Amino acid sequence: MKTRHWDRLGNGGLTFTEIGFGTAPLGNLYRAITDDEARATLDAAWEGGVRYFDTAPLYGLGLSETRLNPFLRDKPRDDYVLSTKVGRLMQPCAAEYRSGVGKWFEVPQRREQYDYTYDGVMRSFEHSFSRLGVDRVDILYVHDLCVFSHGSKAASDMRIEEFFGGRGYDAMVSLRDQGLVTAIGGGINEWEVCQTLAERGDFDLFLLAGRYTLLEQGALDTFLPLCEARGIGIVTGGPYNSGILATGARPGAYYNYDPAPQAILDKVDAIETVCRDHGVRLVDAAFQFPLLHPAHVTVIPGGQGVAEMEANLQAATATIPPALWADLKAKGLMREDAPT
Repeated sequence: MKTRHWDRLGNGGLTFTEIGFGTAPLGNLYRAITDDEARATLDAAWEGGVRYFDTAPLYGLGLSETRLNPFLRDKPRDDYVLSTKVGRLMQPCAAEYRSGVGKWFEVPQRREQYDYTYDGVMRSFEHSFSRLGVDRVDILYVHDLCVFSHGSKAASDMRIEEFFGGRGYDAMVSLRDQGLVTAIGGGINEWEVCQTLAERGDFDLFLLAGRYTLLEQGALDTFLPLCEARGIGIVTGGPYNSGILATGARPGAYYNYDPAPQAILDKVDAIETVCRDHGVRLVDAAFQFPLLHPAHVTVIPGGQGVAEMEANLQAATATIPPALWADLKAKGLMREDAPT
């Protein structure tokens, strides 16, 4: 498995496998899976060479972290990179108040409470340690300070102010300064919010979900050049834009967690046609594309079963002819300034 080393701070840095594992599906996202199925998926990832695992308290309201616990217990700690997130606390509650009904299935009775303050960050970090059962976390991301999660720009801005004014940011810096985490960053759905954070604080890595993909390259405008200038690493989550770049433009295909609109279906169909002309699977091109940008350190698709994990591993090792990218640009299906 190919790796990429990141060391912005000169503290030894972190070595990422080019494919990581986003563990939201292990939190019973959209459907329940058994502990055995989750473990088999993790085992398949490890056997395939994956050594970066990303989780969060949100994923299954703690279930993803607790499922990682027994899997990681017998793994040499220096052999993998682990990230989790802060910004939500999981509070026990009655069944009628549980968060994520219809999204998370057969999960603990918990209600999510946003808390981006100093105390909230520290409590979240402590709770994640307990669920994960590890002696250190490599990367700590502040989670979902975005319009997508909070419903409006005004609400997003309010949470960003809470994070900085309520000293949640200071808590993350303190954890890094103490060596309790190697790097801090943001796990965000919008590059504009990532840029706001990068301009206001000293961040190391951003997990950007679905915003620098074969379908979308708006982050090239200002955010990715800023990251290159500052040595900030980028982890791409959601490389398939919620599925459509894996399934193709079929009826019912999902884009950004909702059924894809016709304009997206048409664009994906055109991209897939070019891929087919070059003998390349759409999913392979979608996985490989973000890694062509020099700021990127890894891509983390999710996997809810062994078959999905094996398909991701195949995509990670695919060879893409340079002529494919040139053809996509020539047809106006990719930005001319996208590194290829």
